[in-house]
Amino acid sequence: MKKRSSGDRAGTHGGKDAPRGSGPVLRTVSGPVRGREAAGGVVAVLGIPYAAPPFGARRFGEPEPAAPWNGVRDCTAFGPVAPQSAELPGAPVWRPGDEDVLTVNVWAPEDAATGPGPLPVFFWIHGGANTFGSSAQPDFDGTALARAGLVVVSCNFRVGFEGFGHVPGHPANRGLLDQAAALRWVRDNIAAFGGDPENVTVAGHSSGAGAVVCLMAMERARGLFRRAVAHSVPSTFHSVALATAVTGRIAAAAGVAPTAEGLRSASPGALVAASDAVSAACATAPVAAVHAFESVIFQPVVDGEVLPTDPLRALASGAARDIDLLLCHAEEEYWFLHTVGAVREVTTEAELGELARALGLPDGLADGYGAVMPGAPVLDRALAVLGDAKFGAYTTRLAETHARAGGRAHLARFARARTGVRPWHTADVPFAFGNLDAPGADFLLGGPPEEEDRALSRRMLRAWADFAAGGEPGWPPVTATATPARVWAVPADRLADVTASPVHGLWRSVPFGLLRPLRGTDA
Repeated sequence: MKKRSSGDRAGTHGGKDAPRGSGPVLRTVSGPVRGREAAGGVVAVLGIPYAAPPFGARRFGEPEPAAPWNGVRDCTAFGPVAPQSAELPGAPVWRPGDEDVLTVNVWAPEDAATGPGPLPVFFWIHGGANTFGSSAQPDFDGTALARAGLVVVSCNFRVGFEGFGHVPGHPANRGLLDQAAALRWVRDNIAAFGGDPENVTVAGHSSGAGAVVCLMAMERARGLFRRAVAHSVPSTFHSVALATAVTGRIAAAAGVAPTAEGLRSASPGALVAASDAVSAACATAPVAAVHAFESVIFQPVVDGEVLPTDPLRALASGAARDIDLLLCHAEEEYWFLHTVGAVREVTTEAELGELARALGLPDGLADGYGAVMPGAPVLDRALAVLGDAKFGAYTTRLAETHARAGGRAHLARFARARTGVRPWHTADVPFAFGNLDAPGADFLLGGPPEEEDRALSRRMLRAWADFAAGGEPGWPPVTATATPARVWAVPADRLADVTASPVHGLWRSVPFGLLRPLRGTDA
């Protein structure tokens, strides 16, 4: 970091309570910003605007440049989160009137700018079903990764209807456009923080991982990053017809016309409430068939412009073969979503068949899990089918497709378990970030971390850091004929041959396509 005078030294390690006038000052293209000292020789600069507030005349539009400021801007606390109804452990909530929601955060070693050379940049995109979440969640703190030799950046972006709702005459995938704008901010500013704009890795989990592979397919993100890390990539992408149908439902719930004028007349809070109501009603009135089982109504839209094609097709064409790709998924993804009540209970063979049809799976695929999981209850088989359909099989297919198209891909699986807690969705994130003691992590881990967990965390964090630095996480890449995977586990990891798994055989020829609305669904 930039050298500081004795008068610039921080008097506290706190965030909001850090006194103005303390902490390091760095210069961005919009103006100088003041950060704060974090733990272990790391500086955190939080809540830096990368684009103008996307409301008023800018609402539903592409992100526009942030206005410059005079004087030093205090950036010692996270910026406001995008409109949403979620209240997450340790994270701020959205409040009506919060508008300056397009901000980035940077963690860097305090001597990064004066060291022997620029450091690799690790750019994080949070998950949350494209509907909720923020960069301020405690398990996304970048301090440990910065201590490992990275400049870490995270961003807030529009979620829910503001970010992914279909608005006639306005760009689709505004949340993805926000992320691309944040990456342009990195390109133009990160050198001042000691980062290398020519060595950027974009990373994310769940819907954030979906965003990562979308950015790989987007012309507007071309050249903004060299590598990509994607944990638990969702297989779901919406057609324009489905996005239009979802908007129709939300507009009706909000009491406005499904036009640009009508939707602008509804406040952000009103559209959040209407979206929640539509999602809750999907159990009995789904917009797409799968919504009867899980009601995630916002997904990236393959609109032919912002997102020209779905990521799997883009990778198959070789469009992103110059981007190194590291993929991971949890072995039992959907047990977490079932535990938090985000998926419908399936307890009979008839319901399992209904689920398979809603997912568009070939006849007999769900039945194949009876042989793979002999004696398992229907619910366990249903959760396994969902986990592979939505995350596991798709993540693996992306790795294999990228390799066959001439790209470099590495694959991993998260298998750490504890009595009463499975290797489930989201549990891998605090391990890779080195944040096992963050608020809420104990729920994902099944209790306080043990020493074997801390050792696993160090291994996973090192793999991320090494991959971001040079593209080598520490195990062989996928090839056109072989699919090795690092299996993260305690007490020790192992290397697995994915193609030897009977589950891999079940999915080998299953296509992944766009979600479309049910026939007769109102648009």
